[in-house]
Formats: sequence, C-alpha cells, structure tokens
Amino acid sequence: MIMSKVYDVCIVGGGASGLSAAVYIKQKNRNISVAVLERLSRVGKKLITTGNGRCNITNADEALRHYHGQNAFFPEYAIKKYSNIEIEQFFKSLGVALFCDETGRYYPASLQASSVVDALRFSCDSLGVDTFTECKVTDVLFGKDLHTLKTEKGEFRAKNIVFAAGLYSGGAKLGCDGFVLKLLKSKGEKCVSVTPAIVQIKTDTDIVRSLKGIKVNAVAVLKINGKLVRQETGEVLFCDYGLSGPAILQIAREIERQNGEKIISLDLMPHSSVEEIVSLLSSFKSNLSYRNLDEFLSGILNKRVGQAVIKSTGRKLTEKVADLTDSDIKRIAGIIKNFSFKAFSTTGFDNSQVTAGGLDTNGFDRYTMMSENHKNIYAIGEILDVDGDCGGYNLHFAFSSAFCAADSIIKEYIND
Repeated sequence: MIMSKVYDVCIVGGGASGLSAAVYIKQKNRNISVAVLERLSRVGKKLITTGNGRCNITNADEALRHYHGQNAFFPEYAIKKYSNIEIEQFFKSLGVALFCDETGRYYPASLQASSVVDALRFSCDSLGVDTFTECKVTDVLFGKDLHTLKTEKGEFRAKNIVFAAGLYSGGAKLGCDGFVLKLLKSKGEKCVSVTPAIVQIKTDTDIVRSLKGIKVNAVAVLKINGKLVRQETGEVLFCDYGLSGPAILQIAREIERQNGEKIISLDLMPHSSVEEIVSLLSSFKSNLSYRNLDEFLSGILNKRVGQAVIKSTGRKLTEKVADLTDSDIKRIAGIIKNFSFKAFSTTGFDNSQVTAGGLDTNGFDRYTMMSENHKNIYAIGEILDVDGDCGGYNLHFAFSSAFCAADSIIKEYIND
C-alpha cells in the first residue's frame, strides 16, 4: 500500500496526453511535483498501437475542419497555439526526430511508435516524474485547496488533477473502459454520448463477402435518409462483414450517431463521368463483342469487382458482350459510379481508433482545459468531446491540449 502523498499535479492516465503533460511541466519547472497514475502494467500501451505501430503524430494540414464534436470551435486555440512545428520541436527536445511524408503526415524518423513511448517514458524518469503503474483510480474527491484521488494503491492528494484517461477505443485490453468518464459524470460533469469513430463499417454482405480482400481506390459517400453526410476519397477494402480502408474509416463516425437508412456508395471511377464511361463501354462492346461478360470490365476494374458490377445488373457472366443493350451499358456505368451498400453499424469500440463524444467541452475552458465546475481540475485528450480525422489529428489534439493545461498549471508556480 502506498502512503498518502501530496503532489502539485496528479495526472490520471499514462498515455499520449498524460505523459506529454508531465514532461512539459517538468521541462518548464523542475520544482513542480508530478505523479502519473496508470491503471495498466506499463504506460503508453495504446500509443504503441497507433498508426499501425508507426505513430502518426501530427499533420501539416491543421485546419479545424478535421476535428469534430458538439462544440466545433473548442480545439481551435490549442491546435493553433501548438502547431505541428511546436510539436515537432517538443519531440526533438526528447531525442525524437520527425519527418513529413508526401501526404502531410508526421511520423518519428524511426517509424516506430515504441520510440515515442520510450522517449516520453525516459523523460518522465529523468525529470523526476513519479509514475505509478497498476494504479487504477476508483474515486475522486474535490476539495477547496487539495483534491483527493482514491486508487487501488492508496490515496493521492494534489492541488491540480489532470484527467488524461482514454475512453473506449481499443477496449479494456488497452485500459479503455470509460470508467473515468463515468466517474466524472457522477461528480457533475456533463457528457456527450459516445460512439466508435475511425472504425470499419458493417454492411449487407451479399456482394462484399465475395470480394473479401480486394482493395479499390474510390470516392466513398455516406448518405443517411438520402442526405449526404460525408464523402472521402481513398482506398476501400472489401471484408466479409462489410467495408474498411482509410476512406471508410473516415466516414464511419456518423454511422452510430444518427438514425435512419444508411447507404454507402462507391464511385469506382471517380475521374470519369457517367457519359465518359458509357462511351468507353460502348466502344468495348463494339470491339469485344465475342467475349463473355465475365471479362467485359477487366480492363478498367479489378476483375472480381467488375464481375460483381455485371451481376448487379441481373445479367449472367456467361452471356456475351454482344447481347448488351444500350440500356444495359448505361446501367453498368451507373453502378460503376454508384456501387451501393446498406450500412448497419460499425465493428465496435474494440476495433475503433477513436471515440466520438466524451466530456462536454462547454464545461471546460478551451484555453486552459480547466473545468468550469471545479477549480484546478483539467481534462485533456480523448476524454474530451473532440475527435479528429485519420492522419495524426487525434494525437495532435492530445499533445496540444496537454500543453495548454500544463501552461495553466505552470503559471501558478511562476515565482517558485
């Protein structure tokens, strides 16, 4: 059992935002005592899995449109004050060099998320941060001058508490069960309903199952009750349960946040109009009339995808190209531009990279991340109702929100 100890700052959660806040505070003022409380056996476990193990830290395109939440403008101050330049400099100070790829995504030069975790972990140790693992918070008591965290290893008291816990994405194996969110809700903080984001989508499987493992570059469009909700261009992967790939992950956010009929359509030839495709297919009919329909589209689409398009018209693959009518040609062109599937749900929190929803940001100061209800109580990173697109945006907010909270805390000790 750990003896009750008083700290200047206790940080709940040893992930990206929690570790970076701890390091930043100690870099600016070594006299501020900081403790990180992590429920798992080691810190940074979820961070190691990000970016397919490569850790996409930030992005050259820092536009606010890449962030979502009920309070759309909440992350603007943080992401602009701490741009990709400041984040790159922070990691350089820890011995991690970043590089920007051709898409604008920043990665550690090592292309290993473990190097980012190690840099944060080693910096915490060298700067004198007390890190407590297997230390799950069970309750929080807000006081006038000191707040108390009850944990499985005893009580921790602190003038400032920073909640940097994750939500549900990745599941309990990564320490993400939403307990801290529920705890803060029970203490009076308002919350926005949570759903998976950046996640695969379950669809009707009649077609996708036969195309399992095939990737196409397409424009993916999500419509709910006939209304365009989101559109993304990129790689789409057909799976036995539905659809995946970067373009699908991007549009998945609204699948479980809105009710109604959900249709995903793929434009398989986004650089050609329907009229251009009709003209092309008409020439194919003239030149390839002797072929069976199973080979009709193999020169412009993946062979199996082309066959699925043909079958969607009701034609048999054993029929001849010569048998196609002008109406058939137009219908095939229409399906190529609008290859549609009914969507039902996502594959859930365990498979999601991000959780949409969380602590209502209307209850927090966007400059300091401090609670409007409880003095010296902060929330940073994923636990807030801010979720970003694929491409490093969620880690960017994790770091920038951490630095904003750290700045606010450091000011209290400016004369120390």
